Amino acid sequence: MRMPSTVFAVARYALVLGVIAGSVALLSADKKAVFSTHDKAYYADPSVIEYVQPGLVFSVVSAAIGSDGTVTVDYKITDPTGAPLDQSGVATPGAVSPRFALAFMGKGNTWFTSYWQSTSTNAATGFVSTRASGDTGGTTKTVAVGEYIYTFGNKATAGFDPTVTNRLIIYGSRNLTTWDLGTSYADTYYDFVPNGAKVTATRDIVRTASCNKCHDSLAFHGGSRRSVQVCVVCHQPQTVDTNGNSADFKVMIHQIHMGSQLPSVQAGTPYQLGSTDWSTVVLPSDPRRCTFCHESTTGATQWDNWETNPSRAACGSCHNDVNFASGKNHAGGLPQANDSQCTQCHLPKDGGEFDASIEGAHVIPENSVQVAGLNVTLVKVTSGNAGQKPTVTFTVKDNNGNNIPMSTMATGSLSLTMVGPTTDYGTTNFGSDTTSTPGYVTESTVAATASCGGDGTCTYTFTHAVPAGSKGTFAIGAEARLTTTLQAGTVNQQSVEYGAVNPVIYFSVDGSPVTPRRAPVGMANCNNCHAKLELHGGLRNNVAYCVFCHNPSNTDFTTRPTSVVAADKSQPNQAINFALMVHKIHTGMNLEANFNQDYAIVGHGGSHNSFGAAYATVPAAIPNTGVRFPAMSPTGAVHDTTDCALCHVNGSESVLPVGLNNVTDPQGLMNPAPATTSACTACHLNMSAFAHAAANTDPKFGESCAVCHGAGAAYDPAVVHAGQ
Repeated sequence: MRMPSTVFAVARYALVLGVIAGSVALLSADKKAVFSTHDKAYYADPSVIEYVQPGLVFSVVSAAIGSDGTVTVDYKITDPTGAPLDQSGVATPGAVSPRFALAFMGKGNTWFTSYWQSTSTNAATGFVSTRASGDTGGTTKTVAVGEYIYTFGNKATAGFDPTVTNRLIIYGSRNLTTWDLGTSYADTYYDFVPNGAKVTATRDIVRTASCNKCHDSLAFHGGSRRSVQVCVVCHQPQTVDTNGNSADFKVMIHQIHMGSQLPSVQAGTPYQLGSTDWSTVVLPSDPRRCTFCHESTTGATQWDNWETNPSRAACGSCHNDVNFASGKNHAGGLPQANDSQCTQCHLPKDGGEFDASIEGAHVIPENSVQVAGLNVTLVKVTSGNAGQKPTVTFTVKDNNGNNIPMSTMATGSLSLTMVGPTTDYGTTNFGSDTTSTPGYVTESTVAATASCGGDGTCTYTFTHAVPAGSKGTFAIGAEARLTTTLQAGTVNQQSVEYGAVNPVIYFSVDGSPVTPRRAPVGMANCNNCHAKLELHGGLRNNVAYCVFCHNPSNTDFTTRPTSVVAADKSQPNQAINFALMVHKIHTGMNLEANFNQDYAIVGHGGSHNSFGAAYATVPAAIPNTGVRFPAMSPTGAVHDTTDCALCHVNGSESVLPVGLNNVTDPQGLMNPAPATTSACTACHLNMSAFAHAAANTDPKFGESCAVCHGAGAAYDPAVVHAGQ
């Protein structure tokens, strides 16, 4: 007689307890430490977590290569708490499918070479490409539940040297879809010397943590390759794609991230790797920031390889208009047959800037040591009650703490912006002369000649008053910029603009407690990808200040009539409310791919900024700004815009803006749109989503979104988006 499914479940659960007796603390109690808020397991019922033990971890006990080339590996499979998992999925839920590969580091080399390769022929060109291969046809022996010995089906004979470093990798998945927990992926690596000697040679240049600042969880090839240490086993000089392009890790990664900035792409030749075109990639940071990926803080032992070990392959991957064989576009026109002379000219650093040294050649002008720096501090606001004209006390100093006089600031700019109330910006009228700045007012302190004391402390009184009858908390922020000349009198002479970080100060206009504006995102999260977020010529670089202008009432109405693209002038104005704008920018080319939409803002000077159009659809005269959000889905696809916590802080993605000001959206399907509808449909840009939002919005009581989608509700955004 067949056991009922419930009895079977109980029986298997008992078996699990027997297997792991005493070794497992209840995972449900520690799940927040084990899983991120983007994992389905984070929100699963504790009883399901306790039974399934979700997650996947591989670890290697030992590995060996026999004299005949036979490769064996003793490995373990556990959940994230260390509880053993049954590879077959019988003793514990979810079958595990591990894969294996092995490579060696030849004497004198700094890269791995696979023992096995495969080939592929390009049907159109006849080009035969090679790539490193994993093992097939091996056998597995069970030591105990959770521990196994795998004997490779292939033997390590070609190139086998028992005295060099070998790297064995395991990667694979665990299917938990039956329990609505998706698929778990994991990988690991193990370095060893077959003769038992200590490992002294390895490759440890960039750690996965650096990649995950932008990608959140690095995942490729279906999701099972999740760490740089595993990637470099196959992505090394052996591997070439069917187009003849190198898939060596350093070359491939540099070129993918350079994308649209590659000299070859800018000259009209797309950069493709396999069937994927990476020409549309726009790096959110400056590619001259080598240490943004090559970090010294992750523990990578060779983190400084980028400056101590230059090579034609690494440097030529970004500077791919240089022909080292002929010397074309190489400084001095000198050909280089090998890498032996690179360090003669390209020292790591020599104390100079904008020279041939590696650090000097990658200096970003505004970060030059020749830039004195600009720092504005808002000290206090007085006379800030409703009906009064606020007086702001502030200081302006360079990076050494020296006061910068107003006469110097007159050569640049220094302005103060007032906005309020902090419950939501955009509806306060500061006067009939502020129609071009809806909801805020900006005044130049330089033009009005702010008063400064001998100690450098300055004061400025607004010419506009806090509107009579105003309530709550208002805010004042500052923006400032100067220009300086670098390397004056040399061939490297250049002019550079640099701005101050925008300070923001809050003050009560009615005697009530000061309440700063909500902060759903953090600058640290922005800078995880952008390194140093700054826009509008470096003037705006603080999210708390950006929302002054990018408020629900504002659009690009002041710049659209001057657009460099004639068609823009006949289009409705574009909404630039911060939530809508940032969501649409990061949804990027998915707007076009999924909804046949673009999101284009006409900026200062009439610039056309297209964030949703793919590279091929943007007119050649317009710089490509189509965006691919870098967060990766569990299966390894970029553009995982469901990963809200990559930007949001403190669970703010679940704190819906219900009841805030309606958003002016002339190009939208709904204008004006309620605040939550506007924010959510910026990503979910389809008719059904708008219909759903409209059906759940009452003319008198407003949006009811929080009933189903609020924090802790059945369809909390964090829960719905998890594991997608």
